Amino acid sequence: MVSDKKLVQEVTGWLKVFDDGSVDRTWTGPPEARFMTEPVPPHHEFKNGVATSDVIIDPTSGLTVRIYLPEKKPGDEDKLPVLLHFHGGGFCVSQADWYIYYHTYTVLAIRARVICVSVYLRRAPENRLPAACEDGYSALLWLQCVAKGQSKQSWLHSHADFTRVFLIGDSSGGNLVHQVAAVGGKMQLSPLRLAGGVMIHPGFVRSERSKSELQQEDSPFLTLEMVDKFLKLALPVGSNKEHPITCPMGAAAPPISDLKLPPLLLCVAEKDQLMDTEMEYYEAMKKGGKDVELLINMGVGHSFYLDKIALLTDPHTAAQADHLIAGITDFIKNH
Repeated sequence: MVSDKKLVQEVTGWLKVFDDGSVDRTWTGPPEARFMTEPVPPHHEFKNGVATSDVIIDPTSGLTVRIYLPEKKPGDEDKLPVLLHFHGGGFCVSQADWYIYYHTYTVLAIRARVICVSVYLRRAPENRLPAACEDGYSALLWLQCVAKGQSKQSWLHSHADFTRVFLIGDSSGGNLVHQVAAVGGKMQLSPLRLAGGVMIHPGFVRSERSKSELQQEDSPFLTLEMVDKFLKLALPVGSNKEHPITCPMGAAAPPISDLKLPPLLLCVAEKDQLMDTEMEYYEAMKKGGKDVELLINMGVGHSFYLDKIALLTDPHTAAQADHLIAGITDFIKNH
């Protein structure tokens, strides 16, 4: 039987949306890059120093997290800090078990000596914003329930230091770090404590193109087509890029000075098309009296550290990724 459904939107390489509401996320970019978008099954045994487990944290909604537990080493603390991770993908593609995140967060768990809890976020257009933010809040509240002993998770119960919980997000996941931290600042989270947040190349934008958007070249993980089309599919109907989730430093967002936020590390890349709006956010945070640190990677673009091919073939990219992991590790150790 021949389907008569029609293509209504396409993001080259990543996404096709049809008139019946169905979405095809089959990778159609370069075949040699396909492996980076493929899921890695969980493994409860330690492989290369890390064990992983997928855990349903809300049986009603099916909300799930992937936990990365580093193998204990001599000199480790009895309890390890927790990273609550929000993946990127323009709110529309990717998921917590993709190879790009598996590789990155196994490395970070080992290097920083942390437990990573990565959320399988709902994606647009089936679930427009603020759905992903709500998943982030739910995951944080689940961690609080585990800390209180109200929910059971043996790895976290045995190994997690709930007084040192950090939020971390890649690209659009960095936007969620700000949103979840702002909500967390209004909540009584004890015995859990939000110790900090790490935003890696957050997807902060303005309706008007920035200088860096106009001047920087497209990169494997970010093009202007992706920015425009993903956000059109993801933002609430009738909203534009000035929405508080994509522009937390804008007039439509709550004043930053009024927010109770933990210390934050903002990671930017010199050749990122979003660098100007990320730096606008940084300046707004400083002006608002917030504790924010800046880490800049030179000569690389958006989400460069996720590109396994570049990490293997380009020494500069590999060195900058090492610098990024070291900076995040230091931030965690200092908080």
